[in-house]
Amino acid sequence: MDILLLVKAFILGVVEGATEFLPISSTGHLIIVGDYLHFNDDKGKVFEIVIQLAAILAVCWEYRRKLIDTAVHLGSESQARQFVLNLFLAFLPAAILGLALHSTIKQYLFSPITVAVALIVGGFAILWIERLALTASTVHIDKIGPKQAVQIGLAQSLALFPGLSRAGATILGGMLFGLDRKTATEFSFFLAIPIMFAATILDVYKSRDILSINDAGLFAVGFITAFLAALIAIRFLLRFVASHDFKVFAWYRIVFGVLVLLYFL
Repeated sequence: MDILLLVKAFILGVVEGATEFLPISSTGHLIIVGDYLHFNDDKGKVFEIVIQLAAILAVCWEYRRKLIDTAVHLGSESQARQFVLNLFLAFLPAAILGLALHSTIKQYLFSPITVAVALIVGGFAILWIERLALTASTVHIDKIGPKQAVQIGLAQSLALFPGLSRAGATILGGMLFGLDRKTATEFSFFLAIPIMFAATILDVYKSRDILSINDAGLFAVGFITAFLAALIAIRFLLRFVASHDFKVFAWYRIVFGVLVLLYFL
């Protein structure tokens, strides 16, 4: 096994896990870092699918009690059914648009320049939202209403544009539609499960001819690294939102986006 490839797998695993659930765009970072490491060929694209799956499983592990409890009581408790319905309603807009525009987005928008622009635009959007006098009427994930779920789902659709950030769109969208910061963050974690599983299945199916058992070691390194990095990022973000706003992420996006533009232009 090529040691250099394993190092690249480790780096990209850390990048995916650390950025997937922060409002800074994991896809954008993977495109930029993958391009810099020259690991953006067909194998690299399949590798990204694998490490995104690891990040999803990190959420499942962190919230395993909630997920198991919901599954057990789905047939007997209205709260469990409402939670699943909310996830479905929030999942639907991005799923429909993603299926319709998947090939177009992959062909035209997955480039460092478009990602850099999206990072900068998203950064200024976060700064604008943080200046608003928002009122949080929903302070628990089980109190989210169907209308709010649909609104958050529409916000998530914006993140189909690489670099805008799925986490950022859902968390900030949730805050705009009445969720407090912690509730919006947790709902973003749960919403990642169906949307990312769906995207992973679709990408794996379309890339099935590229998969090879010879790459198992490479993928294993990236998978384990991404899983552990995602667990750390999830726990960090929950502690962070308890006493901080997202302005630091906004400025990071803007500075990083400008540096990327300067580098690639």
